[in-house]
Amino acid sequence: MNSKSFVDTLNKHGIDFFTGIPDSLLCEFCDELVARYGTVGKKHIVAHNEGGSVALASGYYLARNKIPCVYMQNSGIGNALNPITSLTHQKVYGIPILYVIGWRGEPGIKDEPQHLFQGASTLKLLTDMEIEYFIIDKSTPLEEIDNILSQYRINFIAGKSLALVVRQNTFCGNDYKYCNNYILNREQAISSIVNNVGNDVIVATTGKISRELFEVRKMRNEKHEKDFLTVGSMGHCIMIALGIALQLPKRRVWCLDGDGSVLMHMGSMSIVGYQKPEKFIHIMLNNAAHDTVGGMPTVADNIDFQKIAEACGYTYVYKAEDIESLKSILEQVKMREGLFFIEVLVALGSRPNLGRPSITTSDNKNSFMDFLTAKGYEEAK
Repeated sequence: MNSKSFVDTLNKHGIDFFTGIPDSLLCEFCDELVARYGTVGKKHIVAHNEGGSVALASGYYLARNKIPCVYMQNSGIGNALNPITSLTHQKVYGIPILYVIGWRGEPGIKDEPQHLFQGASTLKLLTDMEIEYFIIDKSTPLEEIDNILSQYRINFIAGKSLALVVRQNTFCGNDYKYCNNYILNREQAISSIVNNVGNDVIVATTGKISRELFEVRKMRNEKHEKDFLTVGSMGHCIMIALGIALQLPKRRVWCLDGDGSVLMHMGSMSIVGYQKPEKFIHIMLNNAAHDTVGGMPTVADNIDFQKIAEACGYTYVYKAEDIESLKSILEQVKMREGLFFIEVLVALGSRPNLGRPSITTSDNKNSFMDFLTAKGYEEAK
């Protein structure tokens, strides 16, 4: 299905405001939105999380009395559940929204482990939220989508929402090229960080950061028991790391985060700052993009994260723009104790042959817990 023609069809029905969080299944659709409307403005806004997108779309509807479109990966339904059920539902305010949802983990389709339960639950969740849905794929004619929107108009007027559930390889067309001006390779940055971790533990966020950490360990012929790879739960790695740090206060905990992850649940930084773990290093690898799902920009290049970290209570705040400044900062970190925030500016993209973790999530959890409860860690409690 051509993404330009798909957006044209939505426009035909008066749907010309879009907001959401990108998904790899929706890449061409998202690229078309950026090419057509940009990323910030009255027609298209890349939000911080899916729940925020629903709220933003609700404000648009209240102001314009027109149907907005919210796009997301199906994993984002969890973030959107509260505003869908307590704000937009027809039994509350009756705010109609068209959802375009990438169906990761569709039963019978091979996918990553973090998507399997969500994929099997997606249609049931929509049913439970009383959102009617239609499944679309590459063979779905645009005329069918046109008819669906025409027939659903009376339901939109009644305050009901509609979801188009998108299968793999549905869209084609626009292939928008994203870039930033940063020079440091992210995998190189992660390798430099690992050089300084020693016997400490790392909690890494979802997506390419966890994948690259796994590859770095593999290339160094090291085991993976010191790393917890948060393959799902975007935005929550920092709280996982905090939970570990508070229980093992004499051990150093490193959190490898991304800008999209930080933005998704940035309130977590305030909790970390308040708790002030004494050996906690929060590193944000910032490429100002959702790199794992296509490269659509975030707003992270317009934010002073150092001031935010300071205001939240972090003890030491740094920023690295190249490998030498990163190495210098890491040397200082090793000499001090306290709560650290390090923003590392990194380029977009990864090597074409980047692999995925070859261990199961269960094996990762078990080996990580075994490492944490080893004799040295028990003595450090």
